[in-house]
Amino acid sequence: MSKETEQPDLSGTIIAAHGRHYLADANGEKLQCVTRGKKTNVAVGDVVHLVKTSDNQAVIEKIAERTTLLYRSDQYKSKLLAANISRLFIVVATEPGFADDLVSRSLVAAEAAGIEAHLILNKTDVLELLPRARERAGVYGALGYPVHEVSARADPEHALEVLRPLLAGQSSIFIGQSGMGKSSLINLLVPDADIAVREISAALDTGKHTTTFTRLYWLPDGAAIIDSPGFQEFGLYHLSEGMLERAFVEFKPYLGGCKYYNCRHLAEPQCAVLTALAEGKIARHRHELYGQLLHESAQTLY
Repeated sequence: MSKETEQPDLSGTIIAAHGRHYLADANGEKLQCVTRGKKTNVAVGDVVHLVKTSDNQAVIEKIAERTTLLYRSDQYKSKLLAANISRLFIVVATEPGFADDLVSRSLVAAEAAGIEAHLILNKTDVLELLPRARERAGVYGALGYPVHEVSARADPEHALEVLRPLLAGQSSIFIGQSGMGKSSLINLLVPDADIAVREISAALDTGKHTTTFTRLYWLPDGAAIIDSPGFQEFGLYHLSEGMLERAFVEFKPYLGGCKYYNCRHLAEPQCAVLTALAEGKIARHRHELYGQLLHESAQTLY
C-alpha cells in the first residue's frame, strides 16, 4: 500500500478476543483485527493503534501502555485475561459451593497486578445456605476485601442499587466459577448483553463457542465491564516468591520480622508469618495456598 492510499492511524479498544482473532471498537465502529506475525500479546481492554485494511478489518500496529494487566499462567503458557482494569469482582454464591482456592488465587492475582478486588455473594435468597456462604465469604471480608450481597434473580432492583455505584467510572472485570450467576448479573447490568454476544460471536466467527471468549461492554456512563468465561483453574506460575508473599495481604504486617532476610515462611525458625499462623492471625488454608503457589512458581520448564 502506497503512502497516498494508506489509511491513517486509528485508536480503538479491544472488546473481544478469541484465539488470535480480536474485535476492536474504534469510535463506535467495530473492526475485526489481527496482529502482525504470530503475536498474541493482546488483551481485552487494551487500547490499540490500528491500520484499516478494509471496511471492517484492521491490523493492530501497537498496544498503548497499560495501567494494569491481569493474567493467569501454567508452566507452559500464560493467558491474558484483561488490561487496564481498575476493579476485579469475584462472583460467588450460596449454591453451588464455591472453591476457596479459586477465590484466593484470584485475590492474589489482583494484588500482584495492583487491582482493587471485591467479592459479590449472589443468590442470597437461598436462605438455608446463606449463613454458611456468608461465613465463608466473611473470611475475605476480614482481610479487607469488600463483600457485596445480592440476588440477581430474586431482587434485581436491589442488585442494581448495590452494583451500579461500584462500577461507575471504573473498568471492571467479573470472574467466577460456572454456576455462580455471573451471567445473570451481567445481563442485569448490560440489558443488551445477549445481542452484543451474538454480534461479537458472528464477527469473530466463533460459531457455537459463544461463551469461551472474554468480552467488554460499555455502560451508559462510559464505564466498562469485562466478562470472562467461567473457569475452574487459576494458575499463577508467573509470580515470583517476592511477589507472592506481598500478594497475601495478611502477611504484610509480618514481612521483615523474620530472623532470616530470605525467609520463605514455610518451616524456618523464628518466622514472623509462621508465628502469626500459629496464633490464628493467618488462616491455615491461605497459608497452605501460599505454599502451593511457591511450589508452582518453582516449576520452571527448560
